Amino acid sequence: MATDLDLYRNIGIFAHVDAGKTTTTERILSLTGKIHKIGEVHDGEATTDFMDQERERGITIQSAATSCTWDNHRLNIIDTPGHVDFTIEVYRSLKVLDGGIGVFCGSGGVEPQSETNWRYANESEVARIIFVNKLDRVGANFYRVCEQVNKVLGAKTLIMVLPIGEEGEFKGVVDLITRKAWIWDDSGDPTKFVQEDPPADMLDDVEKYREMLVETALEMDDTAMEAYLEGEQPSDEVLKSCIRKGTISREFFPTYCGSAFKNKGVQLVLNAVVDYLPNPTEVTPQPEIDLEGNATGEVALVDPSKPLRALAFKIMDDKYGALTFIRIYSGKISKGTSVLNTFTGKKERIGRIVEMHADNRVELEEATAGDIVAVLGMKEVKTGHTLADPNNPATLEPMVFPDPVISIAVSPKDKVQADKMGIALGKMISEDPSFRVESDQESGETILKGMGELHLDIKIDILKRTHGVECEVGAPQVAYRETITKRLEQSYTHKKQSGGSGQFGKIDFIIEPGEPGSGYQFESTIKGGNIPKEFWPAIEKGFKMSLDSGVLAGYPCIDVRVELTDGQFHAVDSSAIAFELAAKGAYREHFPSAGPQLLEPIMKVDVYAPEEYLGDVIGDLNRRRGVIKSQETGMTGAKIHAQVPLGEMFSYIGNLRTMTSGRGQFSMEFLHYEPCPRNVTEQVIKEVEERKAAKKK
Repeated sequence: MATDLDLYRNIGIFAHVDAGKTTTTERILSLTGKIHKIGEVHDGEATTDFMDQERERGITIQSAATSCTWDNHRLNIIDTPGHVDFTIEVYRSLKVLDGGIGVFCGSGGVEPQSETNWRYANESEVARIIFVNKLDRVGANFYRVCEQVNKVLGAKTLIMVLPIGEEGEFKGVVDLITRKAWIWDDSGDPTKFVQEDPPADMLDDVEKYREMLVETALEMDDTAMEAYLEGEQPSDEVLKSCIRKGTISREFFPTYCGSAFKNKGVQLVLNAVVDYLPNPTEVTPQPEIDLEGNATGEVALVDPSKPLRALAFKIMDDKYGALTFIRIYSGKISKGTSVLNTFTGKKERIGRIVEMHADNRVELEEATAGDIVAVLGMKEVKTGHTLADPNNPATLEPMVFPDPVISIAVSPKDKVQADKMGIALGKMISEDPSFRVESDQESGETILKGMGELHLDIKIDILKRTHGVECEVGAPQVAYRETITKRLEQSYTHKKQSGGSGQFGKIDFIIEPGEPGSGYQFESTIKGGNIPKEFWPAIEKGFKMSLDSGVLAGYPCIDVRVELTDGQFHAVDSSAIAFELAAKGAYREHFPSAGPQLLEPIMKVDVYAPEEYLGDVIGDLNRRRGVIKSQETGMTGAKIHAQVPLGEMFSYIGNLRTMTSGRGQFSMEFLHYEPCPRNVTEQVIKEVEERKAAKKK
């Protein structure tokens, strides 16, 4: 195992659904000698897609980690899902990677999910190379995709190779640095290729694009640029070091092309990973925070001799027990030693350390800074927790996960199933931080919350098949919210006398709508000692707890500002609990007069459809109260950008497929909350009341 950090590359492969990420990973593994029979996604046999649900649907759900070697370099590769409901997997993988390969479909180009993933990668400051895949497909056009990347993603492509032939005629690429053509035969064997001079009809293009490459690359080095302007051609080494510099600083993105399925062009991508993507010491170190959550100004330097800092980025349950995937930033871990989980404050013993190759494993005695490994034996470690040296603790910046927007109720068939379901859900929550579980106190039902219909669909599938839980599943429910629209200035007195000391608390307050997205804000502007300071937190807590259940339909109330302006207290009868009850009473009595309003989640929806179905698709989105923001026409069809309420999007995929003869695709992600129209509000309130009545029966 390599220990020289210069020879490490921690990389992720990410893209839109169906752009060929998993197939690309398969090819990389076969080329680096990790697997001998290549599995195909569409046959349900890909190495990194090892869940039943992944094999059946032909999509990647969990990001799978695997290691291999190329040109004496150790590559830790994480294959991430492309579907929008699982972007959480992409986000948390990017958090621990140093570089990435963005895969784009040669005919589909930049698709909605590629935009989301690209944005996440920008936020995580991850250097990337681009691989335009599926050039053997009808409608594939390398230059058009490069143009789209520049325009839609605002990313500067640095074209490194030119395709030889297009669509069915695609047979290889010309490497612009060496001016050599790589041509593969049709056997599908990636090692069956020849290197020769480029085809005569491509020479002009080769020189034109090579000159563009040289000029862009040399902007990274003033001395080399001056020499070039004086007529001196740069050597391949100088060019490569300039490209490496620009890639790591994300000035541009080296862009390659090929067909992973036909095994053409993958070697050059692997060479680029080694040549241009950063090793663990070349990326900005992770900032450290102390145990109270304040920045310390220190960073976790990638150095095995420093104190241990490792981030748990994924929990996975398999037949051997719970695996915790960790990225070690500094220090090292050894089998049998104890580490501190800074989130729980408890020590955890490292049982075993394994290097993962999809679902196979190799046992290790120790792992060191720069490594991505899985450890067994962790009891209370969850995604985003930091493992640190018990004698020198610090926390790495934690991950932030979005709130779920959709929920369904599940109830187990009997007592045995209820116990099984509890254990299974416990495991599933620790694996996926965007999946939440709550109990409905009144009905005793279990509520599952997630990021979309497909997300919850697959969770139910895993519950039933992987964990063997028999349960009834209710209809999906939208996570509505409530807010207020009016400013009120009021007072409320809580007074209770029942022999002995009583309870007394009077509060004068202002409630008003807050800025969208501001949540709950509380401030006290009391002058003098009318309500002693020690009671203010109780009043804040009383309002906060009340806001969990809005006055219209019982949904959480958001974007509300409460200001405590005055009040009274009694030296004997006032207590924290009295003031907390005063706040709760004030909420019950006065919030219904503050213009309560129901809010619904609005989704950003991108729909792809062949042009002949465009009218039907737009008409249907309008019927769903959608607002069409823009549309653009591409080679393979049209793309519609719309904003649609989530409540109108249930079972949309079935309708879209029917409308477009199975050719339509869509993706959606949460955008913001917006006020509901009156008729929708009335309907939601009616449904909530009916559900309550049904539960009482």
